[in-house]
Formats: sequence, structure tokens, C-alpha cells
Amino acid sequence: MSSAPGPEGPPTVLPRKRRGIELVMLAFALLLGLGAYAQVDVNVTGALGPRFVPVAVGCTVGVLLTHLAVRWRLPYADPLLLPCVVVLNGLGLAMIHRIDLISEPVAHGARQQLIWTTLGVVVFLAVAVGLRDHRPLQRYPYTIGLVGVVLLLLPLVPGIGTAKFGAQIWIQVGPYSFQPAEAAKVLLAVAFASYLVEKRDVLALAGYRVLGLDLPRARDLGPILLVWLLSLAILVLQRDLGTSLLFFGLFVMMLYVATERAGWAVLGLLLFAAGAWFGYLNFGHVRVRVGAWLHPFSDFDAYYQVISAQFGYAYGGLLGTGLGLGRPGLTPLARSDFIAAAVGEELGMAGLMALIMVYGLFVARGLRTALQCREPFGKLLAAGLAFAFALQVFAIIGGVTRLLPLTGLTTPFMSQGGSSMICNWIIVGLLMVISHQVRRPVATAASYRPDLETTQVVRVA
Repeated sequence: MSSAPGPEGPPTVLPRKRRGIELVMLAFALLLGLGAYAQVDVNVTGALGPRFVPVAVGCTVGVLLTHLAVRWRLPYADPLLLPCVVVLNGLGLAMIHRIDLISEPVAHGARQQLIWTTLGVVVFLAVAVGLRDHRPLQRYPYTIGLVGVVLLLLPLVPGIGTAKFGAQIWIQVGPYSFQPAEAAKVLLAVAFASYLVEKRDVLALAGYRVLGLDLPRARDLGPILLVWLLSLAILVLQRDLGTSLLFFGLFVMMLYVATERAGWAVLGLLLFAAGAWFGYLNFGHVRVRVGAWLHPFSDFDAYYQVISAQFGYAYGGLLGTGLGLGRPGLTPLARSDFIAAAVGEELGMAGLMALIMVYGLFVARGLRTALQCREPFGKLLAAGLAFAFALQVFAIIGGVTRLLPLTGLTTPFMSQGGSSMICNWIIVGLLMVISHQVRRPVATAASYRPDLETTQVVRVA
């Protein structure tokens, strides 16, 4: 905090912008990512590759542009969100580059990922510059929600929907494919926040009291039952366990934050358990994932992916084999779904835990923004975006490490894929906009005037 003297009274306390701290942390994060990329080249080929200099220049320019845009348009935004993202994005790019070098001829996954990262940064800049205040988004809850639901179900449309790896979650337009559920996640978080701000007083009313817990009234169960049925439809029709879990979990959490009624959370857990049991009994792909979770070594052919990841963790041990010195390419989908397994092998369990801590720091700063926010829409939106991010990380890394069944979600900012990368950069932009509004001073004028008998209060976030 800093002090500025008022015109006729004690100093007014103003929040610091902390952009200098952000710049130092961004430089450190960029150094980590480029250092990892260079180490991969040196350990695999013995020298820096020809792509290192263009990659280093492009990443440096991108980081500087994001910092300058924040310094210009969002000077009071949280200073740790961007550095966390740069660390994750940089390490993910280095790991994809490492897996590229395994194949002959060398694959171009890292180049594609760099292109998607560039597009993500462009979208972030558009959000930071064009959307300086998040509150206008509250005006269109039903329109935004309808667009989100349409995007969720779009892969079911014949002709554009396509199945990959057993899940009907992609749309194909010419040579390009897109996973619309990633964009729907952002839109539905906005729609849920807008809707719950309007209805929270009604939804907070208590019904029957059971075992000391106030359950919601039966007449208010419509929204949660509708969302539950939609999540079951995603599980049944698209065979996508991860999106179903993320979509329903996001709504239940935001409902709990809006009403502060634990009964909604308990009801949501019961409905989720019922849906999971229904899916296990009726769908073979769910049973396969549960089998890979509980008994991976019982069927080598069916569960090879999970088995290979476990051997990779064992080979890496606590400190890892070193970047470029392991064999992460033996695990199928190591660039996307199982990139956490590649990190665990070459950076060890210590490196994987450090990565999880970076994710945890990002989520903590997002939740801190929600706690500091005094208007309900921003509070719900920040909490929803942070929770969706946390749930996605928990589900995918938990599945890869066999803490949970596999869900097929992406590892944010690390997995190869354009739709996930771009939409996660949008989430960062929205959180930065909200944190700027929360932390900036509301007024800078002054103190008590005895002659006028008025007082101006400065709110400090």
C-alpha cells in the first residue's frame, strides 16, 4: 500500500499497482520456459536447435505485449496471474517439443502449439483492452447461456460433429477441428453468475431440515435438475465423462457460493453419485475407465496407456530423469491427455508437485479476487472461473496419477490443443479484468472537512 496526502487531512491509503513485481516474475517465468526448451535441445541433440532463437524471440515479444497491455488498461490487476500462466505455457511448450524430437521425422507439435499460444495471447489482449469492466456481461444471462448450451451440444449435429478417442466432443470444419465445450465452459460460467445473482434470494430459502442440514425447497429444484439432466445427456450422447463432470460441478459450486446453503452442495453430490452409478451400469466406456483406475494391470492391452504412465512415474522417481533423457513417447497421447505423465517422468514427482503448486497459486489468486469483490456478479464469476480451472486440473492430473478415473479433459496451458489454449487465455483475461476492478481505488479525494461537515470515504480493495 502507498500513501498520498489529502488536501486538508491525513494521507489517503491507495493500493499499489505492483506492475514492477509482475514484470520481474514474468521475466523469471519466461527464463524457466526457455531454459527448459533449450535443455531439451541440448540433452537430445547436443546443441541448440535452429528453432530456439525464433521461439525465444516470439515468446519474449508475446510476454512483453501482455505486460504492456495490462500496465496500460488494467494497472491494478493481480500481479501473479500472468506469471503463473507463462510458466505453465512455457513448460508445456518445452515438453511438447521434447516429445516431437522422439519421432522420425521430427514432428511439429510444438510449432502448432506456439501458433495456438499466439492466438490465445491475441484474444487475451482483446479482452484486456476491449473489456475493461466485466459488469456489462451481466445483462445477457439467457442469451449467453443459450449460446453455451448450443456449443455443448454442437458435436451431435450430423455433418460437423466428429468422434475422436471414443468421445463425440469435436466439430470438424474442413481441415480444422474445435472442441466447443471449452468455449461453453466460459460462457456458462458467465450465464450461471448472472442467473444466480437474480435468483439467489429465492434459492437461498430453506425447506426441510434433515440431520441439522437445511435442504432447499422442492419448488426450487428445477435449475439443478435441469443442469443435472443436461450433464447426463452429455455423458450419454457424447460419451464425455470429463465435460459432464465439469459442467455440473461448476453449477453446483456457484449455486453454493451464491446461496451459502450447504444443502445445495450435498444435493449436488448425491445427484452426481447417482449419475456416475447410472453411467457405470449402462456404458462400457465408463466401466473401462473405472477398470483402468482400480485394476490397471489386469488387462495390459486395454489399459496400456495408464500402465505406461505408471512405469514412467516409477522410472522418473523423485527428481526425474532430466528433460530430454526419459522416454515419455512410450505413453500414448503424451502431448495432450498424458502430458502430466511426461512431466512426472522427466522432472520427477518433485517437478510434478511444483507444477501442481503453480496451478494452485493461480486458483488461489482467482479465489482471492472473488473474496475481495463486493458486487455479487463479479464475486460469482471469479469464483466460478477459478473453480472450473481447479476442477479441470484436479480431474485430469488425478486421472493420470490414478487418484481418479480418467476423464479426458485437457491440462490447462500445457496440453496440445487450440480450443483449450485460447479459452483458457480468455479465462485469464476475465480474471485480470475482475481483479483490476476489485483492487483499483474508487476515489482519491479527501478527508473530513469540518466546515462543510462532509466526509469522503475511499474504499481500498
